[in-house]
This record gives sequence, C-alpha cells and structure tokens, in this order.
Amino acid sequence: MITSPEKNETEDLILETTLRPGSFAEYVGQEKIKRNLGIFIEAAKRRGESVDHVLLYGPAGLGKTTLANIIAREMGVNIRITSGPAIERVGDLGSILTNLEEGDVLFIDEIHRLNKTIEEVLYPAMEDYKLDIIIGKGPSARTIQLDLPRFTLVGATTRLGSISNPLRNRFGSTSRLEFYGHDEMRKIITRSARILGVAMDEDGADAIAAASRQTPRVANRLLKRVRDFAEIHGRERITREVAREALSLFEVDEIGLEPTDRNILTAIAKKFKGGPAGIQSIAAVTGEETETIEDVYEPYLIQLGFLVRTPRGRVVTPEGFLHVGLPVPEDHQSKLL
Repeated sequence: MITSPEKNETEDLILETTLRPGSFAEYVGQEKIKRNLGIFIEAAKRRGESVDHVLLYGPAGLGKTTLANIIAREMGVNIRITSGPAIERVGDLGSILTNLEEGDVLFIDEIHRLNKTIEEVLYPAMEDYKLDIIIGKGPSARTIQLDLPRFTLVGATTRLGSISNPLRNRFGSTSRLEFYGHDEMRKIITRSARILGVAMDEDGADAIAAASRQTPRVANRLLKRVRDFAEIHGRERITREVAREALSLFEVDEIGLEPTDRNILTAIAKKFKGGPAGIQSIAAVTGEETETIEDVYEPYLIQLGFLVRTPRGRVVTPEGFLHVGLPVPEDHQSKLL
C-alpha cells in the first residue's frame, strides 16, 4: 500500500534519514509540541539535567521518531533506538540500559507492545535510575541493584490506551501528534523536493499534498513515486497534471484514498446498509486484519469525515456514500446519533 503510514524498514529508513529535519526550526507543524519540548529542553540544559521522560502518541508516520532525534540533538547527546517487540527478554533491556551514557536518549517505538515483565523492570529505571537484576533461581536467588546513568526515555505509540497506567504515569510529558494541515503538507513536500533535487511547481506540490493523507511519511513516499513516473515518461517538471497522472496510475485518488479505503466504505455501505458494523464483521467482508483497519485505514477515513465510530459500530457518513458513488439511504441520519 503506497499510502500506508506504516514504516517500510528498507525504503522509508533511507528516505527518512535523508529528509528528516534536524532541528525544531526545520520541523514543519506540531507547533504546540515543539514549543513545549523546547521549553523542557532549555530548562533541563540550564539545570544541567536530562530531559524528563517523553511519551508521544498518534497515528503512524506523523514524526514521532523525528522528534526523538531532535530532542537528542538539541540536548547534544546520543540516541539509542529500539522498539517494544525487539525487547524480548529482561536481559535485552538490561544490556541497552547499561550501555547508555549520561543524558542519552532511549527511544522505544511501539512501546505499547512491551512485555509486562519488562515493564516491571523499566519502572525503577525510569524513576530512580536503578536496574534490578535477579541472579540464580529458587531459594538461592538474589537481587543485585545497578546504578544507571540519568537518561531520557522517549516512548512512541499509536495506541495510548494499550499502555498500562503505571507506565504512562512515569512519563513527565505526554503529547499527541495531530494530522497535518494542507499548507503544512505542501511545505514538507516542497522541502523534500528541494533536498532530492526534484523540479516541481506549486500546483504539483499541491496535488501531492492533497493525496498525502495529511501524513509526512506518505507525502515523501508519494513524491518519490511521482518523481520516478516523471523521469520514466520524460517529464522535466512535476506539475499538477503529471502528479495526478502518476497518482491515477498508482490507484490513489485526489484525496489519497486507495482501493482498500474505498472497499471498506463500500462494504459497510452495501453489506451493512451504511452501518453500524462491528470491526470483526468489516474485517471478514474486506479480508483485512482488524488491527490493519484500525491503525492504517480508519484514522484517515474518520479524519475526512467519511466514517464515524458509534457505540454500536462503524457508520459511513453521507459524505462517505457520495465519495464511493452510492446514494444515501433516507433513514441514514438516525444511525449517526
């Protein structure tokens, strides 16, 4: 899926490393978060301390990893990057923590997927900078406590509700990243095009921005695909026409919806008469996993106003019906209440 906000570990890693902003000044959007983090960082630097632990949450692809890197750079320290699923044993976490230096940033992506046993070990590390290690088994087992350097844990998650309260309460700052506005997306695409050496006019940037699902990761991926299309077809400059022609070839419409997005809307509209429909039923009809629907497709459809969540299930809005070319049932408005 070309417009998936989920990270592709090969292509996106290279692309984001090239295009990733290195400071708050270069980072477009999320003004409130930038302002607050700037205050925390400046205050910590004046006191000669590490920054309080930071939790960032919101849909994938909005810049949580980039913010973690900027925090480390602004503090003048190193950053260690890992993810919740990658920390399988307590020993893995212990190895990471004991190799940190004073003030370093530890970034844990998908922190909601940490094993509960590992979470228990993380609590004293976050609060007291202590690591408790159990040596031996049974009655002869004993606990050794190691001192850790003062570090900053930056956690990132797409599912804040899946993080336990004890872990969530140990973060000094919790911030939600919002979807980007159209003007912000256009600025991001223009900046990326300049770095990549892509010739593009304002209308071309505008067309790509409209199809980028309000997500920088998607915008950069689309820019690269449109650039490839322009090069192969001998177009020297990306214009609105070139961008739309390329996006049409990739089955991405003018507002960034792909066939799967439209299939979800159509399935609810036809099979369930507009809803309400349970997530399990939608998954069964569309052949997609429930987590994929919830994490990848739903956020943007809800943001567009094409889909709503009600206590009884998902309901397609009149705008959603119109977008997939279906008539709105006469009694449909009552289902949205």
